[in-house]
Amino acid sequence: MTVRTRIAPSPTGDPHVGTAYIALFNLAFARQQGGEFILRIEDTDQVRSTPESEQMILDSLRWLGIEWSEGPDVGGPHAPYRQSERSAIYRQYADQLVRDGHAFYCFATAEELDAMREEQKALGLPQKYDGRGLLLSSEEVQKRIAAGEPYVVRMKVPEEGVCVFEDMLRGQIEIEWAQVDMQVLLKADGLPTYHLANVVDDHLMQITHVIRGEEWINSAPKHLLLYKYFGWQAPVLCHMPLLRNPDKTKLSKRKNPTSINFYRRMGYLPEALLNYLGRMGWSMPDEREKFSLAEMVENFDIQRVSLGGPIFDLEKLSWLNGQWLRELNADQFVQRYLEWGLNLDYLRQAIPHVQPRVGTFSDVLPVAGHLLSGLIKVSAGDFEHKKLQHEDVRRILQFASWKMDTQRYWDKDSLFATLSELSKAMGYKVGDFFFPLFIAIAGTSATFSVVDAMAILGADLTRARLRSALDVVGGPSKKEAKAWEKEYTALASAD
Repeated sequence: MTVRTRIAPSPTGDPHVGTAYIALFNLAFARQQGGEFILRIEDTDQVRSTPESEQMILDSLRWLGIEWSEGPDVGGPHAPYRQSERSAIYRQYADQLVRDGHAFYCFATAEELDAMREEQKALGLPQKYDGRGLLLSSEEVQKRIAAGEPYVVRMKVPEEGVCVFEDMLRGQIEIEWAQVDMQVLLKADGLPTYHLANVVDDHLMQITHVIRGEEWINSAPKHLLLYKYFGWQAPVLCHMPLLRNPDKTKLSKRKNPTSINFYRRMGYLPEALLNYLGRMGWSMPDEREKFSLAEMVENFDIQRVSLGGPIFDLEKLSWLNGQWLRELNADQFVQRYLEWGLNLDYLRQAIPHVQPRVGTFSDVLPVAGHLLSGLIKVSAGDFEHKKLQHEDVRRILQFASWKMDTQRYWDKDSLFATLSELSKAMGYKVGDFFFPLFIAIAGTSATFSVVDAMAILGADLTRARLRSALDVVGGPSKKEAKAWEKEYTALASAD
């Protein structure tokens, strides 16, 4: 048997370090076993999925040194590798489940489901689907379908008993069927949910080992039940520990930068970041901290993974990155620095804004130095403004940070339109509103347009600088945050 593993990211946002972490361990396991590692795009969320996000995922993983033998960009014997291009396949298998009596049509509206959950909550019952669709006769079902009523396909789940399965790291796991919901398999738009698509694709693509985050443990019974319904051999399951913030909470962008693009723009070496991710819950047999991907693959044993939540610590990452940097000779250091910040593609974006503002080349750095920096060092005094109180600065930075967290299109026109609308909604003149943003992003207001700088720097570094500036001026207390979030939500809903 040839070992085959996969990573299946959703292109709905920035490329996450958690995706790279799981991809690395799938790659290391497959290569150590002489097998294949493939990449599949799970883009069934048509509202949030974008081609731009998909491309960022591919670019970021490749930048790290993670390569796949099959995928949407390289092809392979099991193409297509985008789920949005495999809709007919999923429909076929959903219909099969219905015919075999393992799934059923559900016509419940969103309002009916909300009312059902509220009733269950009031009675202290588990909030899950109550099986009402199973009470419909086949004649009633066909009548509703013929009338054009929207429906979903749900899987049947046992009401009693326990699902018992083996995990490579955790041994035997038991989950009561009473805790498992009757999962939607096919949505009203005809596209599958993750659960159906995941099982069908893993089977058809001959995946032998599914190595994924521990947040999917509770979904394992649904997946294993689908394998049983189809009469297929299930892959070996392995649930990796989640990455954690230093305070032991789940890694989140509110407390730690989570996008690979942030670390790339900050000037971390891809070898160092991959090395650091390899140390997340795993160690080399000789316990050395610095190692290459090739060395990790050569020595890889998944049983060395620790189940304690690995801590993603920026200081430790920076220390390790420094070890890699200091091993470069002078020519290598210069070359890598040029590739990072002084490459032509990046500089071309800045030159139209810099060239009209300088008299000599020595003027360039004061005008554009913030484009070649990581986080900007500023003090609370830098944010003093004759028309803004300290409270105004804090609120502007927090509201702008929240707004940028959800900004979908990252170009100067979209950014300016979004921030201008926020300025108006908050009751500030545009010039006054943008002042704290200039300081947060550039460290000064004496430079070119801050939205141009944000567009060049990219979403991840921009968001990180806004959060860093907010830390400097003082973020909201718990009481303030609650009030501000309520105000922000009201402003956003009025847009």
